[in-house]
Order: sequence, then C-alpha cells, then structure tokens
Amino acid sequence: MVYEIRELSLETLFGPVARATEPLARRDEPQAPSPVREGFVERQHFADAAAARWLEGELVHLEDLVLHDARMDIRTPTHELTRAHAVLRVRRRILSQKPNWALGREGLRELTGRSGLTPEAVGKGREGEGASPVEADDRDDSEDDLLAEEFAEIDAILARSSKILSGVDVPAKVARPDDRPDLIYDLDWNEEERLAEWQDVIARTRDLPVVLRGAILLEAWSNIEVLQHATWLGPLLVAALLRQEGLATNHLAGLHLGAKNIPRERRRARNRNDRLLASLDAIHDTAVAGLKEHDRLMLAKSQMERRLRERRASSKLPDLVELVLSRPLVSTGLIQDRLKVTKQGALNLVGELGLREMTGRGRFRAWGIV
Repeated sequence: MVYEIRELSLETLFGPVARATEPLARRDEPQAPSPVREGFVERQHFADAAAARWLEGELVHLEDLVLHDARMDIRTPTHELTRAHAVLRVRRRILSQKPNWALGREGLRELTGRSGLTPEAVGKGREGEGASPVEADDRDDSEDDLLAEEFAEIDAILARSSKILSGVDVPAKVARPDDRPDLIYDLDWNEEERLAEWQDVIARTRDLPVVLRGAILLEAWSNIEVLQHATWLGPLLVAALLRQEGLATNHLAGLHLGAKNIPRERRRARNRNDRLLASLDAIHDTAVAGLKEHDRLMLAKSQMERRLRERRASSKLPDLVELVLSRPLVSTGLIQDRLKVTKQGALNLVGELGLREMTGRGRFRAWGIV
C-alpha cells in the first residue's frame, strides 16, 4: 500500500511547521562556536537514548547508562540497558559521519542491518570520532575480529569454488534475505519492501518544508512499520535528515526526548493529521528543550569556573569541570578512572566544586550540575 501524501491537510499543518522551525534553527546557531558544544551533544545522546526506551515502555536510569558506556557497571546490565546503549552507539555513529551518510545507500544498509549487522550491533567499537574513550581503546580488537570474520567468509567461498571446479556435487545455497532466526523474526515481514516504501516517501516529500518532511517521515515510519525490532531507528534517521538539510547542522536532534512530552493518545491518534501535529509538537519541544539545556550548561560552566580562580596549575578541578559538563552524571569511580585520583581525592574534588548528589543513595552515588 502506497503512503498517500495528497490526502494530508497541509493548510492546518503550515502554522505548526513554522512554530517548530524557528526554535530548531535558533538552537543550531550557537552550537558551532559554543564552548560546551561537545558536552551538550554527549548529554543529548544519553538523554535521547534513555527516552527511546521510555517510549517503548522500558525504564533506563541515566546513571546506569553512563556507567555502562564507560564499562563500569555496578550490576549485571539488563536487556533494557543494552538496548539503550545500542541507541547511544548509533547516534554517535550517525553524528561522526558526513551529514548525507545516514540516508545514503551505505548508511541505510548498515543502520538497518542490511550489511549483516543488526541495528543494535551497528557502531559497536566503530563509532570513529563519536566513540567514547573506553570504546576507542578497544577499537583495534573489534576491528581484528571483523577482519577475521571476513577472511573466514573468503576462505569458505574459495573452498566451495574448489569443490565445484573439481566436479564434486555441492548443495545449492538457499537464497535468503538474511540469517536471522525464524523464532525472533517474521519471515513474511519484508523489511526491504517496507524500507523502499519509506524511501519513496522521502523522495515524494522533497519539495516540502524540512520540518514538515520530518513529521511526515516520522509518521510514515510508524505507519509502515519498517523494522520489526528497531522502531527507535526512525527518529534517528529523521534527525539525520534535519542535519543533512542544514536545519540542525551541528547536532543530532533528540526527537525521542520531544516525543516523550507528547501524550500517547496524541502520538497514537486514529486521525493521521492529529498524529502529524503531535510529531510537529515533538520537534518543537525537542528544540525548546535543547535551547534551555544549552543555556543551563553555559551558566553552570561559568559558575564552576569561578571556583577555579587562584588554583594551582596541577589542580585536577579544571579536568573535573570538563568531565561533569560532558556527562549527565559522574560517579566516584568514573572520576577516579578519568582523573587518576584516589577515591577520597575524587570526593574532595566533588565537594570543592559543589556538585549535587543526584541518586539519593548511600552507595554507588552519582553527581551532576544543579
């Protein structure tokens, strides 16, 4: 079934489109020269990853996601946590590439699992510039494993070719779209066809305003149900479109965060125009929240820098300021690991900087900016 665009009531949508476009463009303006840009982007990655799971009915605590990303889990990672980390890795992967990569041929093949990797596995140990320091350290091992797998596949092909040339009967290979287990994936669910239909919507909306295109593509992704087990990928691809079209050049919009503020009744309304209005409001809320978060980080940075006056050149306090700005939360262990200080030294630095304890726990505490 072709996704119809002519049936949309564009007259009722243009007002909300203009309302959502203004803060989104204004949010992107200060990003390039901003002293807190990298910290802001990383915080958006974490927050949007947690929001993506929240929309699927799964609760992931930010402190757990931060510690899992740093390979410092305080307990065995849950299924929800690993899925949230998959969203985090894919966001980094998209932002580390050129703006047109995600919606290009190679980008879509990789992100949607057409290259042999599931969306959850995309970017693992391969985020490039967007990788966390810990993941970057392990990148060589990951690449060695991938190289070994490729050589194994080449050896298998050569062995099969040799048998065929020598006249040995070799069973014909059964053509399948992928090697996914039948128990988990519905084989009648043609993801290639659904993805092609969604790409057709991209092509047919090319002349529409960017934000309106984004809302239509969000609704179409949900309506077409492109992927069976990665519904969270749609908003990331739409965010990549906003970046590609120059409306959000310096960051990847956290559309899951905006959708989190929209009641489920509106997001799942029966009328398509109502769902589109909900998507436009989600984009607007995403942009407004980003503006507020950027201003909050700038204020927090200036307040913390006042505490750095007349400090020794060897003081670890400036490093702690950078670490706190780059993560939603920091734990004692994370401070110890990154700043190379003792546990008591980490607690002393936290006290000097006046950070706020965010978890309310006696053990495994985490701190953040007020």
